[in-house]
Amino acid sequence: MKGPGGAAAELRWPCIAEVGVMKKAAVGALAIICAAIAAHAQPARIADRDIVEAYEYMLGRWLVLRQENLDFKEGFKWNQIIHREPGGVDWANPNLDVVYSEAWVALDEKSCTLIELPEIKGRYYTVQALNGWGEVTANINERNFPKHPFGKFAFCLKDTKATLPKGTQRVNLPSRKSRILMRIELGANPADALALQKKVTIKATGAPQIDQMVVKPDFPNSKLPGVEGFDKTEEILASEADLNVGMVDVRDKTRAVAKAAADPSQRARIDEVIRKYAIPAFLGEIPKMGKAVNGWLHPRVVGNYRTDYLMRSVANYTGIWANNSKEVVYFAGQGLDGGQTYTQTYPKDALPGSKTRYFWSVIVVDGVDYKVIPRYLLNKQSPLKFDDDGSLTLVFAPKQPDGIPDSNWLPTPTGKKYNLTYRFYGPSKDVTDGKYYPPPLVRTSETQTEKFIRSLKKSTK
Repeated sequence: MKGPGGAAAELRWPCIAEVGVMKKAAVGALAIICAAIAAHAQPARIADRDIVEAYEYMLGRWLVLRQENLDFKEGFKWNQIIHREPGGVDWANPNLDVVYSEAWVALDEKSCTLIELPEIKGRYYTVQALNGWGEVTANINERNFPKHPFGKFAFCLKDTKATLPKGTQRVNLPSRKSRILMRIELGANPADALALQKKVTIKATGAPQIDQMVVKPDFPNSKLPGVEGFDKTEEILASEADLNVGMVDVRDKTRAVAKAAADPSQRARIDEVIRKYAIPAFLGEIPKMGKAVNGWLHPRVVGNYRTDYLMRSVANYTGIWANNSKEVVYFAGQGLDGGQTYTQTYPKDALPGSKTRYFWSVIVVDGVDYKVIPRYLLNKQSPLKFDDDGSLTLVFAPKQPDGIPDSNWLPTPTGKKYNLTYRFYGPSKDVTDGKYYPPPLVRTSETQTEKFIRSLKKSTK
């Protein structure tokens, strides 16, 4: 039968024209058919909460894709290592106690990637591998490979059949693409660290097939993606497996959001929910990413996130390529006023060096992009001056305060908010267990409001 609209109306016309002549049962059946047709034609309305959760999940992957895109724009080549100068990386929250070497490695069923390390003694080092979600998948060092701490290693897929050089330690990775980050402690003799770095080599055993990036994000932290982030969601999910179990529900929500986002009638609303709720909710989670004691925030999990995809996205946003707590423990002081003076005093029986097997450091980073603010850091190599009683006082201020040694002061940005990042490499047990937190910051300066109130009180006396 044809309706008034011709062929285009074949599916809907009986629902309108024949209601009066059909029996009740037939009408009910037809209504079900019509509803099914409508549901198939237009995705169901997605709940705001599902959009927020899907956004928090996918943001972690978008941030890694962004860094991959930026790296290859800079000149990275697959299975080739780049040796950085000290302080020579530009991503969020870098560690300035170490010299970095970086690579992207590509693997397939026929090709592994060889890495050769010199013998490194008396200083911290690790070769960290991460997947496309920012999850740590390996660390090569003397702690994880005590019988083979240096020499030849091969990153391979589990099923790769490749003939490896004699004496090579095989390290299976779960991903066809991995980000490699080697850190060598600069220590008291940076020239020695640089000499060791130059001896590290990487090369593929074959010619692996490399899939092109599905998308190439290039957004600043101040303008996170909107609904367009969900374009090509299926391809993005297929390009890198999420190794963590328990992600089925959020991935289903992500696919539902992506399907609805492809519908012009829903796309604008989803974008509005992202900008009005999802992005503010995500940014609001950063100050809540762990337990806070003495004003210091200890991330609840880092490096390997299990089902905590929100923390994974936060880590990729605030300090991409974070390592796991077996290697390092981080503490953050957030939202500090760059125009104020803060002091921090370690008692003589709990100096920062006593809380780590290798080294500690603190850096100042800006409050938006988490980029390092110059003068860089204080650490165990700094020529710190101790107080008369053996304690250690550090100062964070826009200008060096009177009576404070230059060596104990880190400059802060006047008129801006900033964050502090502490690192404890090879942390002591109380640090790893979450029982230790650095001493509190004490503000010793006045704000303009406080000065005004003080002047009013003085004038009324």
